[in-house]
Amino acid sequence: MKPIALVTGGSRGIGAATALLAAQAGYAVAVNYSTNSLAADEVVRTIRAQGGTAITVQADVAQEDQVLAMFAKVDAKLGRLCALVNNAGVVDVAARMDAMDMARLQRMFDTNVLGSMVCAREAVRRMSTRHGGPGGAIVNVSSVAARLGGAGQYVDYAASKGSIDTFTLGLAKEVAAEGIRVNAVRPGIIDTEIHASGGQPDRAQRLAPQLPMQRPGTAEEVAQAIVWLMGAGASYTTGTLLDVAGGR
Repeated sequence: MKPIALVTGGSRGIGAATALLAAQAGYAVAVNYSTNSLAADEVVRTIRAQGGTAITVQADVAQEDQVLAMFAKVDAKLGRLCALVNNAGVVDVAARMDAMDMARLQRMFDTNVLGSMVCAREAVRRMSTRHGGPGGAIVNVSSVAARLGGAGQYVDYAASKGSIDTFTLGLAKEVAAEGIRVNAVRPGIIDTEIHASGGQPDRAQRLAPQLPMQRPGTAEEVAQAIVWLMGAGASYTTGTLLDVAGGR
């Protein structure tokens, strides 16, 4: 029987690359999306065309009731979860802190922090040996912004990812004896659509000359790190923040 993985924000970018690579590694994959059902369907079609097993699961991770329904669907359609990738996240247009309103901050933390925490809670309830589970792995997608701070652009986003780093370290220690490993990947400048959603579609290429490796990373390069942390090759790795940032 295939191990089962849930990838939030799995319809595009790093999430889609992770879903595809996880399927190639032998996982049955639940591809979560919030609104873009067509993109999620395409990821699932690609996985199935390659002989893999995949389903789509809709949920806005900022809404607890939708998260509960998503996990219930994974339970019913695939079975007991053994890997969670907390990838769903949002960014906003570049702004200084003194220009950010409460609605922006609420959206940022509801999705990037609380959404990841609620998904992790539901995963622990299924994976933990304390709850009769077989163990498993949680990989949180953070950002190097957590240590750089995002000054003058995205201090709210950076702060949300700093929260994910701390959450990763704490949860890893909490459930280490219950068969669950918890790690985070911190991407740097990656050439995905998230820059366009922040109003800077050319950001990755524009910043490339400033990066030690002189190029942005790809979603597939980040996915390689995520899937490694999910699998048996990382069996003694937990509480780790792994930068995939080209030396940034």
